[in-house]
Amino acid sequence: MNYPQSFIDLVECFKRLPGIGSKSAERLAYHVLSMDKEYVQEFSKVLSHFQDNIHYCQKCGHICENNICEICQDETRDQSTICVVESPKDVFAMEKVKEYHGLYHVLHGTISMIDGKTIEDLNINTLFDRIDDQVKEVIIATNPTREGETTALFLAKLLSKKNVTVTRIANGLPIGSNIDYADELTLLKSLEGRKKI
Repeated sequence: MNYPQSFIDLVECFKRLPGIGSKSAERLAYHVLSMDKEYVQEFSKVLSHFQDNIHYCQKCGHICENNICEICQDETRDQSTICVVESPKDVFAMEKVKEYHGLYHVLHGTISMIDGKTIEDLNINTLFDRIDDQVKEVIIATNPTREGETTALFLAKLLSKKNVTVTRIANGLPIGSNIDYADELTLLKSLEGRKKI
């Protein structure tokens, strides 16, 4: 006996999410079936409006509900430092440290030959548009993975043509890990131990 088509459709939608296989998708579909109709409608409404309300900051690429994110609008932040990260998750992780007060730039990925992602696929042009006489340092805070290191070295080479100090966060983070999984102390030590590249 086969599942009803509506059940199959929902399972297929859940399977498109990262880390959700067939069994997990089925479990989620059964859970939705047991939920109150009001909650399902609320969930559906929030989900349908999510992409209308959340988009990327025109300056830095971070997620926001306006054209420019709160961090870029905050004039009290250090305008002379830009921290380059892979994803919006990394911005939130860095902000938990409460020690970095500069600006951010989100690449939305890394160079990855396996995935066919090149430098042209990253949010780099707007970074170079932001580097003016006021910017003194660019901190490259990509993940300490092969792709993150490749991207960091490539960015450092491009930025060497600009009148700006380029630093890399220290290896306080374990190789192969992601910034958004690190604790605040590890991130703080990584920031403090950054070095010129």
